[in-house]
Amino acid sequence: MSNDLLYSKKDRVALITINREARRNAVSHEMILDFIKYLDGADSDPDVRAVCITGAGEKAFCSGADLMGTLGSAGEDPMAGPRSYAKLLKKMAVYAKPLVARVNGLCLAGGLGIMLSCDIVIARDDAVFFTPEVNVGIFPMMVGALLFRNVGRKKAMEMALTGRKVSAREAERMGLITRAVPAGSLDTEVQLTLELLTTKSPIGLRMGKDAFNAIGDLPLDDAIDLLCDALGKVVTTEDAAEGMTAFLEKRAPEFKGR
Repeated sequence: MSNDLLYSKKDRVALITINREARRNAVSHEMILDFIKYLDGADSDPDVRAVCITGAGEKAFCSGADLMGTLGSAGEDPMAGPRSYAKLLKKMAVYAKPLVARVNGLCLAGGLGIMLSCDIVIARDDAVFFTPEVNVGIFPMMVGALLFRNVGRKKAMEMALTGRKVSAREAERMGLITRAVPAGSLDTEVQLTLELLTTKSPIGLRMGKDAFNAIGDLPLDDAIDLLCDALGKVVTTEDAAEGMTAFLEKRAPEFKGR
């Protein structure tokens, strides 16, 4: 593990920090592999109830791939980095615990894909979002899969085809992010969100996320049936019983994740 990607844990939250401020927090192939390992570790740690992802400094969340360090040098497989990045996005798409992005500045290219893979995105109101790949003769291929699942087709195509920069306020209106907040309020808003998430039932959130992820492409009737079955399972958990008891006793529940 390098110092380019940092992992820490506090108050039931795992924090992953992209720590390459001098390169606008671009990610290398090695960093992507470490990212996957950190996510696996947080998922298997019963003391972690949510994961927060951010970039170091005040200028960038993540500027995507470090082309020098991701596409490889002579003799190396040029697609090894992109394939690992694809693996990271797929892991995040079905991740069991809540993922929160703290967007502290520029968010572009592959960084946009990481951000879009999070469940909740809180950004500074001066953050900027864009897909510049088209400007150098390529295209936001894997990022596009997430764009099309988060915003309408016309907006997704405009971003992909033009590389136009989108402000945080517009991103909020588009549904690209959860909300934009003043720079001075970013840490407070993120902290409040994480504290709220850690009070919820871990197994309830896990089963809920699994169910929501499963209904994406289902017809309405099938989606409702699947969610009805999922409800039948979640109400049998110890946490559900504790939640109902706590409600009747007018106290805060003590969830165990079972």
